[in-house]
Amino acid sequence: METLFLRHVAFGLVIWTTMLLSPSTCSKPCSFPAIFNFGDSNSDTGGLSAAFGQAPYPNGETFFGTPSGRYSDGRLIIDFIAESLRLPHLSAFLDSVGSNFSHGANFATAGSTIRPPNMTIQYGPSPISLDVQYVEFSNFHTRSQIYRKKGELYEKLLPRVEYFSRALYTFDIGQNDLTAGYKLNMTIEQIKAYVPDVLGQFSNVIKDIYNEGGRTFWIHNTGPVGCYPYILDRFFVNPAQYNKYGCASPFNDVAQFFNQRLKEAVVQLEQDLPMAAFTYVDIYSLKYTLITQAKKYGFEKPLVACCGRGGKYNYNLHEKCGAKKTINGKEVVIANSCKDPMTRINWDGTHFTEAANKWIFQQILNGSFSDPPNPLEMACQRRKTKK
Repeated sequence: METLFLRHVAFGLVIWTTMLLSPSTCSKPCSFPAIFNFGDSNSDTGGLSAAFGQAPYPNGETFFGTPSGRYSDGRLIIDFIAESLRLPHLSAFLDSVGSNFSHGANFATAGSTIRPPNMTIQYGPSPISLDVQYVEFSNFHTRSQIYRKKGELYEKLLPRVEYFSRALYTFDIGQNDLTAGYKLNMTIEQIKAYVPDVLGQFSNVIKDIYNEGGRTFWIHNTGPVGCYPYILDRFFVNPAQYNKYGCASPFNDVAQFFNQRLKEAVVQLEQDLPMAAFTYVDIYSLKYTLITQAKKYGFEKPLVACCGRGGKYNYNLHEKCGAKKTINGKEVVIANSCKDPMTRINWDGTHFTEAANKWIFQQILNGSFSDPPNPLEMACQRRKTKK
């Protein structure tokens, strides 16, 4: 994996050199005026918190100093994307308090799947699956323009009509579709068998957004869940199936299977939607590299949650980060954060720390882990040669 990482970095340097030397590739930056994000907890900036209750402290402690709707101690990759494009952090579409949608909206909610879930919120997946997020977006697209015409505050808080065609549309979703199968005690092969249907529904939503004017799509693949504390703690794996880094290989194999099929789906979308620009971002390789080479990049205890309570991985399904208990008549936090989140990768067993998110973002910014290898600010450039 280290060789793969270095190969990616070297490739990125070649791309940057080529861009500097070739006039044909020195195009003007895209100047995205807005971002519309779709996804799960990896990019949720307050959707689930608005609908079902705020993610408790110490979530948000590092950057915001208070819970901010994010399942992390601070900023997420989507926050760093917005900052790099000189845009404000995205307000969650579901959050009616203090929101500003002038430069986009975030439809992601923690627990979301691509396919509609067959379980209620109490058992894990969010009822706000990707198809619901699209309906929210479609309604927002129409109604925002109706209200902008009313003037006054509406003009300041809602996006201009032309922003919808010029915006960056970001996606980070699919992880929960895989873990939902594990929770239902499905076999690896059963989970792989429904991946084509999952990605068929994903492609349908992309096409729906395209039909509403969306043209630039930035798509993250899913991470190495076999290295995440909540997987390692909850699901039994034959000891022989752990790799030398302590990750459960079968779960990572499924994630890689999903990612390969996702990449194929994106290639097909490029063919079906020739006026759109697609960027497939290999988040898996970056997260796996960071976890398996943590010390090299200044991190420690890569398989142990920073915020949690007890056990080998500092993860407890029933006492998650921020869990409280009444002791001697006083409510106290019993699942608190570690001493220095800046040195840790995993935040709460499932999600990443701000420091890890920032490191990952810094690697994807210049396009080194993207296909095609365009930098973020050039993501509106369509692939010149179709695969």
